[in-house]
Amino acid sequence: MKEEKQGFWKDFKAFIARGNVADMAVGIVVGTAFTAIVNSLVQEVIMPFVGWLIGGVNFSDLRVVLAPASGEIPEVAIRYGSFLNQIINFLIISFTVFVMIRLLGKFRRKKEEAPKAPPAPPADVVLLTEIRDLLKAREGK
Repeated sequence: MKEEKQGFWKDFKAFIARGNVADMAVGIVVGTAFTAIVNSLVQEVIMPFVGWLIGGVNFSDLRVVLAPASGEIPEVAIRYGSFLNQIINFLIISFTVFVMIRLLGKFRRKKEEAPKAPPAPPADVVLLTEIRDLLKAREGK
């Protein structure tokens, strides 16, 4: 049992040491920060502007009241305005990720298309070249 635990921890350390885990952690942190920026953009810039364009509607207030508030019982409502905000957030994030992946693809293609060093000649050609050079050296003596 102890050997199994040691093997488990050894495998776990190897997994953590790989670059993929660090890359994933950076991606999560950057993604979280980016989500906050997009949320702010949608809620504080885009939606007020869209609301203003269509007649001063505040999207966060859009809802269908199923049961009005009564005494201490709060209202029961479907808040579809918030749902619209989330759809717009999703579209912006999806579009941004699409653009980033597309740019990375272009950079990879350019890197792959870059001229490469010519391939090394086959061994028989190298050998014949050496023999030729030796024969020329003998004739020169």
